[in-house]
Amino acid sequence: MSGFVGVLVSDQWLQSQFTQVQLRSLKSKFVSLRTGSGKVTVGDLPSVMMTLNGLKDFTEDEIREILGESNPDVGDEIDFEAFLRAYLNLQARDAAKKGDSKTSSTFLKAATTTLLHTINDSEKTSYVAHINNYLGEDPFLKKYLPMDPAKNDLFDLVKDGVLLCKLINIAVPGTIDERAINTKKILNPWERNENHTLCLNSAKAIGCTVVNIGTQDLIEARPHLVLGLISQIIKIQLLADLNLKKTPQLVELVDDSKDVEELMSLSPEKVLLKWMNFHLQKAGYKKPITNFSSDLKDGEAYAYLLNILAPEHSSVSTLDTKDPAKRAELIIQHAEKLDCKRYISPKDIVEGSTNLNLAFVANIFHHRNGLAVDNQKISFAEMMPEDEQTSREERCFRLWINSLGNVTYINNLFEDVRNGWVLLEVLDKASPGSVNWKHASKPPIKMPFRKLENCNQVVNIGKELNFSLVNVAGNDIVQGNKKLILAFLWQLMRFNMLQLLKNLRFHSQGQGKEMTDADILNWANSKVKGTGRNSQMDSFKDKSLSDGIFFLELLSAVEPRVVNWSVVTKGEDDEEKKLNATYIISVARKLGCSIFLLPEDIIEVNQKMILTLTASIMYWSLQQPAEDSKSSSPTVDAEDDGSAAAETTTPYSKDENKDSAN
Repeated sequence: MSGFVGVLVSDQWLQSQFTQVQLRSLKSKFVSLRTGSGKVTVGDLPSVMMTLNGLKDFTEDEIREILGESNPDVGDEIDFEAFLRAYLNLQARDAAKKGDSKTSSTFLKAATTTLLHTINDSEKTSYVAHINNYLGEDPFLKKYLPMDPAKNDLFDLVKDGVLLCKLINIAVPGTIDERAINTKKILNPWERNENHTLCLNSAKAIGCTVVNIGTQDLIEARPHLVLGLISQIIKIQLLADLNLKKTPQLVELVDDSKDVEELMSLSPEKVLLKWMNFHLQKAGYKKPITNFSSDLKDGEAYAYLLNILAPEHSSVSTLDTKDPAKRAELIIQHAEKLDCKRYISPKDIVEGSTNLNLAFVANIFHHRNGLAVDNQKISFAEMMPEDEQTSREERCFRLWINSLGNVTYINNLFEDVRNGWVLLEVLDKASPGSVNWKHASKPPIKMPFRKLENCNQVVNIGKELNFSLVNVAGNDIVQGNKKLILAFLWQLMRFNMLQLLKNLRFHSQGQGKEMTDADILNWANSKVKGTGRNSQMDSFKDKSLSDGIFFLELLSAVEPRVVNWSVVTKGEDDEEKKLNATYIISVARKLGCSIFLLPEDIIEVNQKMILTLTASIMYWSLQQPAEDSKSSSPTVDAEDDGSAAAETTTPYSKDENKDSAN
């Protein structure tokens, strides 16, 4: 099984959109199109595209017309990757046409929208208004705001990276330590790239899908990618309170306290739909709302919703009106009286704009959710036990999995892994060829034994990879055993990190032996020692690490200019430790490390998260050109004593500040 070689695609993001089973099938279809000359042209595609999953509602002429938008010459030769992109493009068009909630309610997910390369002016206008509203008083940005949505001010302003970093902090406060953002009036290319690197790694850390976006895309401000990223950030902000922890009143949506756990497992979008349907049912509206597009086009659901939430502003004419466009205008007028007009126009309602409808409904929820504040069930929801450590690990692994670019997006880790499919996707990324896809079942899975088959394969692969899985069976995953799921995912994440480091070391030094935790520890200590510093860590649970100084010295050792020592504290009390920890995380992301830990993980010296942080810094360092990382080469192996590192000491960028932290 480990010798299996699948269909490889040079574009990593494109590869991530398909399973190997799908790629083999699509490759076969593509090869069958080749003519005597061995070529495939644009004109050859429509007939075979009609037979593919998800495209059977299209006619051949419709497919030809859509393909012609980007490839007007039907005689142009097309390669396999272009064939895959065309297929995804058509799938996105089909989902948008149907208002498919599964595909189109995810707020510009990478797989469906960025391929179209079209700019929705309504969305751009809404996002500009959002930024003007939330960042208009920002000390750095206020001289550039408000932006004119009719112009390209937005795309000009994102080029230095500051706006996007600030927007992330509005969505999830405290994600980025603003001391790490380069905010000079004129940034050099290095500083601009640092800001965008910080932005992208921080966006991943709050749950955005950015596998198809690079720093150069943001530096060039490619409109469809910029809007795609902004829309995801805004969505995360708008849906942040759609959970029981932030809004315990949501417990009113369930009839029985036993259903509370099920409510907690729902994605924010599904909670918002459940909330909307809860009020619509009370208002006498008969049709359930399943998406934020086609189900809302006629405006009736909005009319009922606003009438029950704000009866003091209701009007019978809204429902009596037969013209959807006129009804949409009345809905906007009603919403304006609640200060909920933001994000949408009558035209957006009639056209079924998924992104803007979602934003509009979320905005209504924030202003008036109509839920009881004195419900007895609220106290029950607030008393539900939550293990903080488990919650932090769940968050870390969930975000890590989503960052890999898998087709399946995880909203609730413990629920979403129970069918085994997601874990198989991750295993296939960490150990290519390890999954036997012929014996795997893709969701939705109705038969319980199929889920068990998936999970049994997950456990078997884990054992083949030498994971510690004593007395662990596939059924433990199916049953949602949190402790075992977290233990498995930690071993999988650690295995993935060690494999990445092993592969880098092999390419840079020609050494193929296994990487160990001790190698990472010795590398980090040697790096810091090589700069003339005396601090070191005895292990990944060394309590002296809680002040953060060692990691700042390590970051400075791999890239002297990345740490501004003038803002570093001595880490002598909890407040100073917190300042250093938040700065460490932002500096590491700014450097290029993809990490998902929290400041508390550093302060409390969480052994697992400390290892991931150190390994991520090492991974970045080993990727640098040899002349920039000479000291790393002789110190990677556990048996090295690190003495060679002293010969390649890297000076600090600010000698006058290098001792300010000690």
